[in-house]
Formats: sequence, structure tokens, C-alpha cells
Amino acid sequence: MKQEYHQISSSAPRPFVKWAGGKRQLIPILNQHIPETFDSFFEPFLGGGAMLFNILTKNPNQKCQISDLNSDLILTYVTIQDKVEELISFLKNHSKNYFKNSKSYYYKIRDAEPKSQIEKASRLIFLNRTCFNGLYRVNSKGKFNVPLGRYTNPNIVNEENLRSVSHFLKSKKIVISCRDFSSILKDARKGDFVYFDPPYQPVSSTANFTSYTHRNFTFDDLERLAGLCQKLDYKGCKFMLSNSNSEEVLEIFSKSNWKIFEIEANRTINSDSRKRTGHSELLIKNY
Repeated sequence: MKQEYHQISSSAPRPFVKWAGGKRQLIPILNQHIPETFDSFFEPFLGGGAMLFNILTKNPNQKCQISDLNSDLILTYVTIQDKVEELISFLKNHSKNYFKNSKSYYYKIRDAEPKSQIEKASRLIFLNRTCFNGLYRVNSKGKFNVPLGRYTNPNIVNEENLRSVSHFLKSKKIVISCRDFSSILKDARKGDFVYFDPPYQPVSSTANFTSYTHRNFTFDDLERLAGLCQKLDYKGCKFMLSNSNSEEVLEIFSKSNWKIFEIEANRTINSDSRKRTGHSELLIKNY
């Protein structure tokens, strides 16, 4: 049997999914605020992983504990880590069928309930690449419910980037888990750095993008997050948190003597492209 060899990509890894609140555009600003030195890196709202890949590009040997409550997303990270060639093969099949009849194939896959790891992971990436604005949203029953996007030629199989991501994730210093953000408290130690990028508090009645798991990120969760930040602060951990420039966020995080910065940000997932610019958000840190 012929053995296939694939050259490991040396290019910097990039997010393989679009994610509400993704930080790729903001990395140059966030880089100005990352601590110069730290031990382990924690990212408990992993999403598209822009900050993770930024950290790993600078230091491929960085110890990282990354997690998210979205089990399908975490399964996809693990699949890229362990079975990237199989995943690429499944994505190529999705791509071939999509271009035969995009609408019928998209809704067929959206309605499917795959059981295997590869099928679940390839479905998530396929839907993310072809759905409206790359938005990941589920209803109260956990069913993905985003309509087909308006793309002429979506890049469903980005082989080079998937292999690059896989190469970096194979480091034995990276631990991937599906868990609530509060679980990091037992693992984080003095000198560690935690980056929080939770689902944002809405700044208007139509700006709620918190349903990326079937359990919304509520105001109570935001208060839990503030309490966690206090405990990390006591432990001697460094943390940085991104959130919307909303009254609720300011009210909760102004109670402590932490630094709060207002930074300019674009909303890449807003359905109205005119509303994607001119937004500001908050950056909060304890160092």
C-alpha cells in the first residue's frame, strides 16, 4: 500500500473557524498588553483560538491549558491534533458534494446528527465555512440553526493551515479540555497568565451572540467570572479579559483596582457590514 507523506507546514497557525468575537483582528493591540513573562497560559473561552495561536507562534514550547464549554468545538481541536489527515479527507468530500448542489447539501449536513469523531469535527468546520457569516449558533435544544451563507467559492478545506494547527497542537505541553471556565482555578498557579474572551454582554437588544452553546452566558455568569478573577488575583496569577463596552461590564469590573482600557474593534460577524466598524470594547487586566 502506498504511503502518503505530507510536508509539515512551517507557517504560523491561524484560526480554522470563524467565531463570534474572534480576536484575530485585535491581536496587534492585544500583543501590547500580554505580560512579558509568564509560566502556563490558560484560555478557558477558546473559540477560534486566535490568542492561542498568537502565543504559540511566539513560543511553540509554551505550556497551555485551553478549554471551552462547546463540546463539538473541543472535539474538533482534538481531532485536528490527532487525526488531521482523516479530517482533511472528510472535508474534501464535503467540499466536492457542496459544489454539486450547495443548498440541498448544506441543509442535509445541518440536519444530520453524526456519531463518529471525524464526522462531527468535519461537519462543524464545513458548516462554519458555508453558513451565514460563519456564525456558530444553536437553539435551546442544542441544534445548529444558522442558514446557508452567500458564498461563491468558500474555502472549506484549508489543508496547509489545518496541518500547521495540528503540528502546533501536538506539543505535549498543551492540554485541551471541555469544561466550565471556573474549573481553571484548581490548575492555575502564581505566575500563570489567563486570557478570558467570554461571550460578550450585549450592548443592544439585537447584539446578543451568547448562544454558541445551548446554555447562554448570563449576567450571573459574568458575576461568576468577576469572582474568579478576584481569586486568580489573590493567587498571584495574571489575567486579561476582553468584553463589550457595556454598563454591566464596567459596573462589575470597576469594583476592583484593575486597569480598564477602551480599544477600537470591528464586529466581523454582524449581518450588516456597515455596523461592523466603529465599535469599542474593553480590555481589563490586573498587572
